[in-house]
Amino acid sequence: MYDYDLLVVGSANADLVIGVERRPGAGETVLGSDLAVHPGGKGANQAVAAARLGARTALLARIGDDAYGRLLLESQRAAGVDTVGVLVGGAPTGVALITVDPSGDNSIVVSPGANARLAPRDVRAATSLFHASRVVSAQLEIPLETVEEVVRTLPPDTRFVLNPSPPRPLDTEVLAACDPLIVNEHEAKVLLGEAYDVASGPEDWARLLLAKGPRSVVVTLGARGALVASSEGVVRVGAVAVDAVDTTGAGDSFTAALAWRLGAGASLAEAAAYAARVGAVAVTRRGAQESFPTADEVEALRGGGAA
Repeated sequence: MYDYDLLVVGSANADLVIGVERRPGAGETVLGSDLAVHPGGKGANQAVAAARLGARTALLARIGDDAYGRLLLESQRAAGVDTVGVLVGGAPTGVALITVDPSGDNSIVVSPGANARLAPRDVRAATSLFHASRVVSAQLEIPLETVEEVVRTLPPDTRFVLNPSPPRPLDTEVLAACDPLIVNEHEAKVLLGEAYDVASGPEDWARLLLAKGPRSVVVTLGARGALVASSEGVVRVGAVAVDAVDTTGAGDSFTAALAWRLGAGASLAEAAAYAARVGAVAVTRRGAQESFPTADEVEALRGGGAA
């Protein structure tokens, strides 16, 4: 019996968000909206998204002993996330500087802060959390050696989900553990390197990534849905048509929802279809964590074309 449906190992940031009419070019200054501060970070976002959906969720992360850190802890606890694994101190809380244009697209620069101090020894000290968790999810806003230690710490029956963002090359040990590896087009391009140039489309990206060793792959395509690839083949998952206002955190909500549904026994395609609905709700609201839906809100979108 598992205590947690999902353990998220990853980053926790304060999101500093400014709306802009257009994102500035090199050397250019543009005026934006008033600054808004929100709890964020890919790890913290995934934990809140899963907990909002009803998953029993824990977070392993590091924050600073400062106002932003307290904001993040309050957000996690309010969503129902177990924060026993949230470590405090070592550096200021990480910060993400985000600009959002009228179409809802965003650009993000991250100052890692305490996230860069989440070390392999912290993973080893949290072994009991791993054994208590059905699924473990990670991203790359923490040191790569820490993610590698996560893979080595995984119990045999625990499933590992990785969103390699921000993308960087991964060794075979990490890739072999991914079930699935979840990427968007930019992340696929980085991981494929020269092979990306000869690929003709998302189906090729998925097959080429699968050949690198993951047990399964999901390629997210925004408004065009997603592709899931495994040894059984490649399947396209349809999108849900909505009017997007802010895509911040949408990928994190997708990953969290997919990881949770996989742990509940759904197939990869079923989990991706559910995750697409979760992401669709999220992009209709501003912000990251405050945009994440409950299970009832996702169910209300069932008629939108997902399985």
